[in-house]
Amino acid sequence: MTEASSLTGRLLVATPALSDPNFDRSVVLLLDHDREGALGVVLNRPTPVGVSEVLEPWASLAGEPGVVFQGGPVALDAALAIAVVPGTGPLGWRRVHGSIGLVDLEAPPEVLAAEVGSLRIFAGYAGWGPGQLERELDEGAWYVVDSEPGDVSVPEPERLWRAVLRRQRGSLALLATYPDDPSLN
Repeated sequence: MTEASSLTGRLLVATPALSDPNFDRSVVLLLDHDREGALGVVLNRPTPVGVSEVLEPWASLAGEPGVVFQGGPVALDAALAIAVVPGTGPLGWRRVHGSIGLVDLEAPPEVLAAEVGSLRIFAGYAGWGPGQLERELDEGAWYVVDSEPGDVSVPEPERLWRAVLRRQRGSLALLATYPDDPSLN
C-alpha cells in the first residue's frame, strides 16, 4: 500500500446496510491505515462516563460533552486521546492528519493546555487486520469521506452521521435523510 492509498485521517461512515451493531450509523476517524491493517476511533458514541471520573487531570481540556467516548469494540480498558492543534503542535502530541493528532496521556496536561483546541478521550478503538477493511469497503459497508477538524469535537455527536453525509456532494448527501427504521415507511 502506498502512502497515497492510505486512508489515514479520513472518515469511514457506516452505510445503512452495515449490520454490525458496533458500527450502526457510526463515523470512524482512521488514525492509521497501512499493509498491516487499520486503526480508528468511533467519533459519535458518547458514554455517560465523565472524563473527570476516569482521567481527572484532562477534564478541563475535554470539549463538550465532557464525557468519554466509546472508540470501538477493541480494548475498552485502554484510552486514546485526540486533539485538534493548529500549527506544529506541542510535545506530547503527534499529528495524524492536518490539525488532528493523538495526545500522549502520560504527558502532563499543563504542557499541552495552551495549544490544544479540542480534546476527546476514547475508551477502546476500532481495528482491522491486513486486508479486512479493504474487504469491507468492497462489500459496501463504508463510505470513505474527508474529515474536517470539527468532526473530532462536534458538541452534538449523535448528529454527526447525518451531518457528515449532508456535506457530501451528489447522491451521498441524500442518505442523510435515511430513516432510522426504514420498515416504518
